[in-house]
Amino acid sequence: MPDSPFLLTAWSRVVLCCGVLAAAVGCGGSTAATPAPSASRTAAVGDAAALLAKEQLDLEKDELKLGFIKLTDCAPIVIAKELGYFDDEGLSVTVEAQANWKILLDRVISGELDGAHMLAGQPIAATVGFGTKAHIVTAFSMDLNGNGITVSKSVWQQMQEADPKLDSPTPPHPITAAALKVVADRQKAAGDPLKLGMVFPVSTHNYELRYWLAAAGIHPGFYTADDTRGVIDGDVLISVTPPPQMPATLEAGTIQGYCVGEPWNQQAVMRDIGVCVVTDSEIWKNNPEKVFGVTKEWAGKHPQTHLAVVKALIRAGKWLDAVDEKGEFLNRKRACEILARKDYVGADYDVIANSMTGTFLFQSTDRQEQKDFNVFFEGFATYPYYSDCIWYLTQMRRWGQIDEPRDDAWYHETAKSIYLPEIYRQAAQLLVDEGQLTTDDVPWDTDGYKSATSEFIDGMEFNGRRPREYLAKFPIGRKD
Repeated sequence: MPDSPFLLTAWSRVVLCCGVLAAAVGCGGSTAATPAPSASRTAAVGDAAALLAKEQLDLEKDELKLGFIKLTDCAPIVIAKELGYFDDEGLSVTVEAQANWKILLDRVISGELDGAHMLAGQPIAATVGFGTKAHIVTAFSMDLNGNGITVSKSVWQQMQEADPKLDSPTPPHPITAAALKVVADRQKAAGDPLKLGMVFPVSTHNYELRYWLAAAGIHPGFYTADDTRGVIDGDVLISVTPPPQMPATLEAGTIQGYCVGEPWNQQAVMRDIGVCVVTDSEIWKNNPEKVFGVTKEWAGKHPQTHLAVVKALIRAGKWLDAVDEKGEFLNRKRACEILARKDYVGADYDVIANSMTGTFLFQSTDRQEQKDFNVFFEGFATYPYYSDCIWYLTQMRRWGQIDEPRDDAWYHETAKSIYLPEIYRQAAQLLVDEGQLTTDDVPWDTDGYKSATSEFIDGMEFNGRRPREYLAKFPIGRKD
């Protein structure tokens, strides 16, 4: 019997690896003369030797279908597939683009997908029963930051008229919504409220857009149990648009601004139809963005397969954030080339590279260095902190998606039923044992709560240990 319940028997590994080695060198019982080894064959022998050196998990399921939306932050799933990290775990993974976030979530719940790239709010909302009801869990946070808010050229011109400091090729950052409030108030008074897009009611984008607006005194509107449009008492109208359709919808004038991930802000800038006014790292520095989600039922039936997937995703995140001695990304250009393929993000390499390689283009005259626009590993980016989950729960309550007051204990218990750091730590320990991670790569001693931070655009301090106290601070929104 193996030492660990997660691992194959030694004999199984020998049989498996001998098979791989035989296939690699072409000596699988053939009596033909053995040709000289090619470079690729030599590499395959090396890979097989590496496989022999590591333990394999005893997978309950080895053929998986994973879903994603065409955004650059699907990168950990794509890279784990393209670089063979799933293969290394004995997994045969198909990755499949989904039309929108609702379809993606529905297909995970129905079992058509084993797991998926999800909005951080999706597992949380589904579990508490907003929009749909299903217990979704996550053991892997896919990235930090990665979104932006773009307005049309017409709205930008009006913001510049309201605030002359913005009338510059390189206006000062971060840009608050103070100048937008002048535009929003004028349009509301004229009976034609400003129309803004976001990607899903429980998306990071919805909460970030609302946060940015409310911080400047613009009421984004409430949800209620009877009205789930999120527009009650609002100064603006916020609605759902799928991410890849954002630039075209802006250009058509259906909406005058939006919050979305990349490359859809950069595409609007490069097509000269919009100006990106703020990134989400300026709204909340190092905010958690996407997660890898599965149903609780799937995780219960496939614990070792789940562990194997998380291992592969952790390796992909580390590869994406690798830098040289000067701090320059080593692999991001290659990642952009892969993501640009039509079966993945399907946008031009230059558009994707604008935000993935350390800079961000706000408008044609304003390129800023933003190395932390997409963070896939550094700073324990992929660790599933309970406090991240609690921030989303506070915003769901703030805007009425959670329709009743809850005590602090409810927030903590809910977070611990959705976020599974114990799975992450098991996966990380196996990677440390295999030499893929160092012990410094993992926050072993955390209790799941980040330190309190006030690195928000309004300077409001968030302490995940005291969610009700946090809610009570905001001038706009539910306070209990």
